Amino acid sequence: MTTTQVPTLADFEAALLNVRQVAFETPVLHSNFLSQLIGQEVFLKAENLQRTGAYKLRGAFNRMSKLTAAERKKGVVAASAGNHAQGVALAAKKLGIKATIFMPIGASLPKYNATKNYGANVVLEGAVFGETLPAAKAYAEKKGAIFIPPFDHIDVVIGQGTVGMEIFDQVEDVQTIIVSIGGGGLAAGVAVAAKLRAKARGKKVQVIGVQAENAASYVPSLRSGKPKQIDTKPTIADGIAVAKPGAIPFELIKKHIDKVVTVSDSEIALAIVALAERAKLVVEPAGAASVAALMTGKVKPKGTTVAVLSGGNLDPLLMQKIIGHGLEAANRYTTITAMLPDRPGQLVKTSEAIARAQGNVVEVLHTRHGRGLGIGEVELQMSVETSDREHVERIMNELKSSGIKARIEHED
Repeated sequence: MTTTQVPTLADFEAALLNVRQVAFETPVLHSNFLSQLIGQEVFLKAENLQRTGAYKLRGAFNRMSKLTAAERKKGVVAASAGNHAQGVALAAKKLGIKATIFMPIGASLPKYNATKNYGANVVLEGAVFGETLPAAKAYAEKKGAIFIPPFDHIDVVIGQGTVGMEIFDQVEDVQTIIVSIGGGGLAAGVAVAAKLRAKARGKKVQVIGVQAENAASYVPSLRSGKPKQIDTKPTIADGIAVAKPGAIPFELIKKHIDKVVTVSDSEIALAIVALAERAKLVVEPAGAASVAALMTGKVKPKGTTVAVLSGGNLDPLLMQKIIGHGLEAANRYTTITAMLPDRPGQLVKTSEAIARAQGNVVEVLHTRHGRGLGIGEVELQMSVETSDREHVERIMNELKSSGIKARIEHED
C-alpha cells in the first residue's frame, strides 16, 4: 500500500484480527453523568484500560508484525516520552524483536520503569523530546535498525483504527465519535475505519477531533490545506502536544474528520476530576480531552455518542497537581486571602466566619510580609473545601459581613 492510498475496510478487518494477538477489545462504558449533561446517550471507549494503558500498542504491533524476518533481526528503535514507548516495547517482546527506546532525560519514572520492564533497552537522551527524536533516528540509521514512528506510517494508522472498528461492534447505533488528536494516527485511523464500517452498514457517523489549545497544530494546518509547524506552549496534555501533524494522518483527517475543536488545560483538568469521581476511571490529560470537549459544550453531538479515552498513564505526582487544579477550576477547592489586624483572635474570627458558611479550612499560611500589607496587618491565606461557585460566594459574603477584607486567589 502506498502512502497516498486510503485504507480499505478489509485492511482494518485484517488489522483487527492481527492486533488481537496482543491487544484486547476494551470495554465501552455508559456514562450517566455525561448523558444527562448533553441530553444524548454517551459511552466511553476505555482505551485507558488497554494493556500498557493506552491505544498505542495497536499501531505499534500492526506495523512491527509486517516486518520481514531480515528486518526483525535488525531490531527496532523508537522515541517517546511515554505511551508509544510502552507500546513498542510490549509489541517487540511479543514478536521476539530487540527494541531500543529513546526517552527524554526527564521522562516520568513510572513510564521509564514500565518500558524497561517490557524488556526494551531504554536510552535516556536529550533534555526535551525535540533532542530525543533525532538521536533515536541517528542511532537507528547507524545500527541499521527499523525506526517505528508513533503516528506517521500507514500500518500504524490502520492499527490505531481498530479502535473505531470495535466501537461499531459495541455500540451499533453510534452517530458521533469524539477522539483526541496529537500527531493524528488515532484520529485518522478511527475516522476512516468508522466511516467505512458505517457505510457498509448503511449508516452515517460523524467524527470530531479534539486538540489541546496550547498545541493545536491541526487548526492552522487544516485551514491552509497542508501540515504546518507551530510553536507549542506548555500543556498538561503532553500525549497530544505535537508541533506538526504527520503527513499521512493529515491527508486522512483532512478528508474524514468532520470538525476539530480545542480545549484548555483547565477544561481537561475538570474532565479528569469528573471521570475519576463519576466514572471511577483514571484517565491521562490526552485521554480526557474528548470528555472535556463534551463537558464544555464545544462539541454538540448528534445522537448516540462515543468519547474515546485514549490512555490512562497518569503519573501520581502529576495526578495530584491536576486534581488540585481541576477542583479549583470547579470551585471545589478555593484559596482565599484575608488582610487582618495583627492582634489576637483574628484567626479564630476568620475561621468561624468560614465555618458559618459551611466551608472547611484545610490549610493556613500566616505572614506579616504580604504584598500591600500595612504596618500592623497580617495576611492569612487559606485553602478551603467548597462545593461550587455559589458556596464560594456565600463564604465571601460571610467574611465581608464579619468585617474581614478578603479576596479569592487564582480565580479565572
